[in-house]
Parts: sequence; structure tokens; C-alpha cells
Amino acid sequence: MDPQTLTELLDVSVLDRLDRIDELPAEELARSKALRKEGYSAEVTAGLLTQAQLRTEAATKLGPFAEDMLFTRDGLAQATRLPVAAHHARRLLGESAEGSRIADLGCGIGADSIAFAGMGAKVTAVDSDEVTAAIAAFNLRHLPDVSVEHARAEDIDTAGFDALWFDPARRTIGKADKRGSTSRITDPEDFSPSLSWVVDKAIAAKAAGVKLGPALEHELIPDEAEAQWVSHAGEVVEVCLYFGEARQRTGRSALVMAERTLLVHEDDLPDDDEDGIGELGSYLLEPDGAIVRAGLVTALCRPLQARRLHPTIAYLTTDVEPSGPAAAGVRAFEIIDTLPAKIPSLRKELIERGIGSVVIKKRGADIVPDQVRRQLKLPKGEKATLIFTRLGGKHVVLLTNPV
Repeated sequence: MDPQTLTELLDVSVLDRLDRIDELPAEELARSKALRKEGYSAEVTAGLLTQAQLRTEAATKLGPFAEDMLFTRDGLAQATRLPVAAHHARRLLGESAEGSRIADLGCGIGADSIAFAGMGAKVTAVDSDEVTAAIAAFNLRHLPDVSVEHARAEDIDTAGFDALWFDPARRTIGKADKRGSTSRITDPEDFSPSLSWVVDKAIAAKAAGVKLGPALEHELIPDEAEAQWVSHAGEVVEVCLYFGEARQRTGRSALVMAERTLLVHEDDLPDDDEDGIGELGSYLLEPDGAIVRAGLVTALCRPLQARRLHPTIAYLTTDVEPSGPAAAGVRAFEIIDTLPAKIPSLRKELIERGIGSVVIKKRGADIVPDQVRRQLKLPKGEKATLIFTRLGGKHVVLLTNPV
């Protein structure tokens, strides 16, 4: 979004129309025609339609707050989900947040600042992009203890803050695609600000957190930090580096936020390899993505009485249905049978069993699930889950049902 379009969107009458846009027909073309008939320019009409769509998409991340916010597509993509933002706030501010000063450096559209202010902190929210900073100011306008600055994080004097929060920009600045999205930056030194600059500032702070994408290489984790991978509602959303008073332990951890919350740390890893690697049990266990990203799959073996299916594949197997707190860290599948991996033989087996609809999962198998599904050409029938993987040195297909 360019500054001129944002200026036009911030007109009181345009914002009022955005709040009432559901009065118009739901179909986009009809809605566009209605807005043009009301006298809105093509640019403002496009902006209204985009904002309405982004508000709908944002509801899963930001709940009812989304109804009163503005967005860019990249800003929404990088925005923190509110339950996760609340976790950030608790880690950085502790129980005595009232009156604490925190700098949100790379505030984006303001999701984390909402959580920080909600705990009673005084927030200075900063973003280097002019449009993003203006949108953050709009989104945070109801919070009296939040100020927003258009500036580079590198130009902010961080002395005097009780905590620092960094969310460096990880997407290119430039031409966007048709949906308004730009491309991801893969080299952390090309982030804005760079990861090395952020880490130096975080180490020197009283308390600090750094939000990064979950694909962060383990070799980049500073010795002074705790790296915590987080999944929310089954989706891996981030890895966060915590420093100073915000750090609970050094090393790697994984937080699974679902109906039941599970925290796994590298201290939970077994000292020795589990017995029976490659011996198929009655259940296959698919560890949560945060646990996989953190390299902590084997930390689940002892509490779940499980073992690895293969030394390098993130599947576990067990003879007993998983239960207890650690069960929150896996999806369980009851193993019905082991089927042949060749498509003609596999198709024959499935048809004989009356199976006509399959969910295909894979780890350690060089297949394309949609391609396999087309090759099977199954007639209508029962539904099952096929898991393509390796058992020892052999490729196998496991016929399973989700527990």
C-alpha cells in the first residue's frame, strides 16, 4: 500500500464505509460496482475491498480486534497471533508489568504492542516503514500508554527500557505480487535490522525477545539465549530467542499451544538411544512441528513409551495409545496394516479393503501426495490415512486411522 492510498483510507467517511461494508453485496464484483456508484475512486474502492478481505483473514489471528484494524498483506502475514503475543508479554514483562517500559522494535501492525499494553506496560512501538508505522498508530490509537514512531530500530536509544522486543523485517521491500505480498529473505544478515545487530542489543538488555521464522538454523542460536519454537493450533508460527530476565533456560525448547499446553526442553532429551528403533508398534506418532523444528523428538520417547521409526525421520511408534501430558505433543494414528509401496499393488489392496478416499502423509519418502492420489484412481469408498515412510532401510506404506 502506498502513502497516498493510506491517506485516502484514513478519511473518516471512508473508514465509516469500511466498518459498514457488509451492508453491500458479498460478491466482490457487485461490491466494487456499488462502491464506485457511491463515488469512490478506483484506488479507494480497491483499498476498501482489500481491507475488508484482510479483516476477515485476520480474525483467526487477532479475534475481535481485527474488526477495528487496518492491515497490509505482509503485515498481517508477519503479525503475531494474540495468544502467542500474550505469551511474549508474560515472558518479557513477568508478573510486575504495570508501568514497565518496553520498546517494540519492528512493531508491524501492532499485535505484540496490544499484548504488552494489555499487561499494563508503557510501549514505544517503532517501525521503519512509513505506511506500516501509520497503520500501527491507527491500530493502537485506543491504548493511552502506547506511542508509535516511524524510525529505524538502529536509530532508537534503547537505554532506560525495561525490556526490548525485536521483530526484524524478513521480507523484501519492493515490488509485490498480485496479492500484495513480497518475498521472504533467507539470509539473517539481510533482515532489517540484521540478526547480528539485534542479538548484540538483546544481550546487552535487561530483558529481550527476538521473534524469527521457525526455519532458523540451530547454529545461529547465541549461547546467551533460549530458543523457543512455538506452535499454535497445530501450526508452527515462530521461534523466539529470549535473553536476560526473559530467558528461563538456555538451549532449545518447544511450546505447543493447543487444547493442552506442552513445554519440552533439550534437558528432557534421553542420554542414550531408545531401544527397538525400527520396530513397528501398534501406533504411529507424528510429533508437533515445533518439537520437530527444535530437534526434540526423542524427548517424547520416555513419557510416551515410544521409539523412533527410523534414526533420521521424525516419526515415533509405540505399542500403547498415548496418554498423559506428553500426548499433547503428538498426533496418534492406529496402524491397521503395512501395505506395498508400488502403486498398482497398493491400489489393489485399498480397493479390496473398500477404501476410496485417502489422506496421504509422508516423511522420508520421495513422493508427491497429490500425484500419488491421482495415480491410485480409487473408486468411492471408506476413508483412511496412508503414511509413506521408511522402516529401517525399507520404504513402507502404513494404513492407519487417526486416534
